[in-house]
Amino acid sequence: MTESIAPPTTKVEPKPTRELAKVAVSGWLGTAMEFMDFQLYSLAAAIVFNKIFFPEVSPVIGLIAAMATYGVGYVARLVGAIYFGRMGDRIGRKKVLFITIALMGASTTLIGVLPTYAMIGIWAPIMLVALRLIQGFGAGAEIAGATVMLAEFAPARRRGLISSLVCLGTNSGTLAASALWAILVSVLPEDQLLSWGWRIPFLASFVLMIFAVWIRRSLKESPVFEQREDVVDGVALSKKEIAKAAELAGTSTIEAALHQRKGKAFLIALGLRFGQAGNSGLVQTFLIGYLATVLLVDKSVGTTAIVYGSLLGFITIPIMGILGDRFGRKPLYLVLSALTALFAVPMMMMVTSGNTTVITIAIVLGLNLGVLSLFAMESVTMAEFFGARTRFTQLALAKEIGGILATAIGPLLAATLTAVTGHWWPLAAMLVGYSLITLVSAAVGPEVRGRDMVRLEDAV
Repeated sequence: MTESIAPPTTKVEPKPTRELAKVAVSGWLGTAMEFMDFQLYSLAAAIVFNKIFFPEVSPVIGLIAAMATYGVGYVARLVGAIYFGRMGDRIGRKKVLFITIALMGASTTLIGVLPTYAMIGIWAPIMLVALRLIQGFGAGAEIAGATVMLAEFAPARRRGLISSLVCLGTNSGTLAASALWAILVSVLPEDQLLSWGWRIPFLASFVLMIFAVWIRRSLKESPVFEQREDVVDGVALSKKEIAKAAELAGTSTIEAALHQRKGKAFLIALGLRFGQAGNSGLVQTFLIGYLATVLLVDKSVGTTAIVYGSLLGFITIPIMGILGDRFGRKPLYLVLSALTALFAVPMMMMVTSGNTTVITIAIVLGLNLGVLSLFAMESVTMAEFFGARTRFTQLALAKEIGGILATAIGPLLAATLTAVTGHWWPLAAMLVGYSLITLVSAAVGPEVRGRDMVRLEDAV
């Protein structure tokens, strides 16, 4: 017996406010946990991992090695994006989000109980990389899934604001991780920090995981997924099944979407991702280690600056969401990426000034302008770019490929270039380059504000 294709639906009925609130909390918790996990790791890589897991090399080489272990997680994220993205597009968003949160939480907690190099030698960094890979595999689809869920639940006129809640989750995770590290490096002497203090943040993430898993157990499926024309009994039909049903029915309203040539929307989305991801890797990860290792600034300065920047982000992010709903996605992308490129050189001059107040201001401004503001726009824009049939997969891949090319490789490249040149100019050049890629992508891309999320084809 051949399954019939559901009649086309062009409008998603709004879900009750309570269910939308639950989805928002779930998305916030999941992305908070993802970014807490990764920020815990990135700060640990910048501050202590070079001494704990790579103690038999010079400080600069140790920093490069620690950044390399940070980067390998992004390879696993790509695999996770492919695997869980396809699963999310075929059987629904809800089931995937439950699995990813459990994988992330378990691996992060286990990092907190790892033996060090002094205890078991080379097996310590090997085990660290293994857990980093598991953590990345789960995280590869987490933020994409949360983004898709919020964008598909939200009413069109408030989609930018509601989708920006995902960014508030990332900001919360960054803030929590940075605050924990700021307290630890300020309170504990270095010997205690290296012996046991570094474990506390990783073990503390277990509490957040339990709460997030509990919330997601009662989460409902995305209304867009449920109303997709190619979904029957909660599972997406394959192309072969659709073709067979269309042949029997004599026509199919989704043939055009299935045969649309893919790639253009993905490439534009990847370019939009590049600026935010690259800037994030440099500002939130590399600069912290650069300040402490190369500029010999007190370790607490960088972590405290990230805390202040994250706090300001709770204002910046929803404002960007509201402005995106009011003026469109494209104009904001153009303005934000241009301003970030212009600020790159002044920011690095401030960072290398030696004045802790000036350094803090530079990082706070760089974080909010070049990272959090772009992230607020990215969350809704990329979801609107893609059609409902492949939205989860394409969004996850765009985020993770951009992450590998920019966020993962960026800090490693920055560490190498600054070690070779002995100067800060490569960092400024990288910030400008990342921002210009996003500027060009925004210029050639379409305006997608308010797009019908049930449509199966991409925006371009």
